[in-house]
Amino acid sequence: MTQDIRFAFVSSGSTAAKSAREELTAAHENSSIEDCDVIVALGGDGFILRCLHQYLDLGKPIYGMNRGTVGFLLNEYRVEGLSQRIQAAHEEQLHPLQMNVERVSGERVQALAFNEVSILRCSSQSANLKITIDGQERLDKLICDGALVATSAGSTAYNLSAHGPVIPLGVDLMALTAISAFRPRRWRGALLPRTAEVRIDNLDPAKRPILASADHTEVDDVVSIVVSPCKGKAVRMLFDPGHSLNERILKEQFSF
Repeated sequence: MTQDIRFAFVSSGSTAAKSAREELTAAHENSSIEDCDVIVALGGDGFILRCLHQYLDLGKPIYGMNRGTVGFLLNEYRVEGLSQRIQAAHEEQLHPLQMNVERVSGERVQALAFNEVSILRCSSQSANLKITIDGQERLDKLICDGALVATSAGSTAYNLSAHGPVIPLGVDLMALTAISAFRPRRWRGALLPRTAEVRIDNLDPAKRPILASADHTEVDDVVSIVVSPCKGKAVRMLFDPGHSLNERILKEQFSF
């Protein structure tokens, strides 16, 4: 990039994020999304995740600065030296999963997920799920609270809380993780090639309804879910040196 980097500043609705946007626009010209070189996102992890979806098709790098709580997907917030930080930043590409859902009504819904596709029971009774991988049945009946399919970037989020494996970036794997499996007893899940197609069928949709979620898109009354890689789509994210997303993912394996 040249010295004259054109920024577009976007923020969540929080007071801290809006205040940061005012500080940065006072120090730098604020270009439009269409004309900018870099999108600077100010907020928390939830906001940056929405930005990944909203600006995916623009192909422009996103540099996030934390004005939320955890900030796993974000850099430290500082007003000074923004151009130098972005010039020195390391770029990482995130590839989404595609979720295809069939509902009880016959309606079909598609959505993308950069973190995970999750399936959760919607009643007091456990979910009864059948799991098929690349057309081959692997579990004829998983009795559980739910299951999820996580990307590398999402492996340290809900997946890790459900005792799923942490997956470094650049490894062509995704995690299939059970949530509170009852039968098979304490089944934890499996590591799958990132190219795999995962089909999850609800064996009893009338009595045991489930909900499917791809990041922030939720679909209820689900009969079946198919999760597969979304070919040809990727988002570009920028991280400060020594603070890359892959480094944070690796650190999570040694955190207690």
